[in-house]
Amino acid sequence: MKYSNELATAKKAASEASKIIQKYASDQSFDIDLKGKNDLVTDADVESEQKIIQILQQAFPDDHVLAEESSAKSTLPAGRVWIIDPIDGTTNFAHKFPRYCVSIALWEDQQPKVGLVLEVASQELFTAVKGEGARLNGKEIQVSKNTDPSSSLIGTGFPYRSLHLVDNYLQLFKRMMDKTHGVRRPGTAAWDLCNVACGRFEGFYEYGLSPWDVAAGSLIIQEAGGVVCDWEGGENWLFGERIVAGNSSLRDFLLKEIQDCFEPEQLRK
Repeated sequence: MKYSNELATAKKAASEASKIIQKYASDQSFDIDLKGKNDLVTDADVESEQKIIQILQQAFPDDHVLAEESSAKSTLPAGRVWIIDPIDGTTNFAHKFPRYCVSIALWEDQQPKVGLVLEVASQELFTAVKGEGARLNGKEIQVSKNTDPSSSLIGTGFPYRSLHLVDNYLQLFKRMMDKTHGVRRPGTAAWDLCNVACGRFEGFYEYGLSPWDVAAGSLIIQEAGGVVCDWEGGENWLFGERIVAGNSSLRDFLLKEIQDCFEPEQLRK
């Protein structure tokens, strides 16, 4: 495996970050700050991110890092870049709702090469290496083969920053309720994407996302046989803030529904 050292290091970093997060979860002594409306950061976010960066930089000192709590979101640097979310689902964590993840991805030459998502409460570990398949706790996983929207379960996330699009989103949500088996909103995009990868969800869509929300989970989906795209059907999903994922049939279904509910200029950042 070409990236075996990188994956092993990401696993070590995620494990150490998980210990920090679990410590804070058990004593509930952390402070909570607001980065923006409904956008939280806790002591656990900051300390676990610092631990992840420390471990990665010790192993790969020449690599770049793009991390939620310490990096500006703009473009992807050239070369090797680690994209980190220490706690995806901070609002869940702050409210003791047990779905929050450590997400770590390695991108090289603008392409994902390693992806890891660890759901801390359950210790579900999703991993992928480019060309090597995707795994959940070491066992190979695949996206659902179901191509019928009416019997499909769809994942999504509700917007909490771009509220000017909420009416369009509610229109889309109503259509999903009518045309699918159901819609779920766990509150952590990284885990949502992994649910697509292992076949629990047939598809997923959301807007208002950041690179660290999707950098790892999207590779895991692709290595599980699925596809990802932006809301125009293109490749600008890492920084474009809008993503669709699933098997190819459900991706096409979701794209059509999204494009029916949003104006063309609303489909892009």
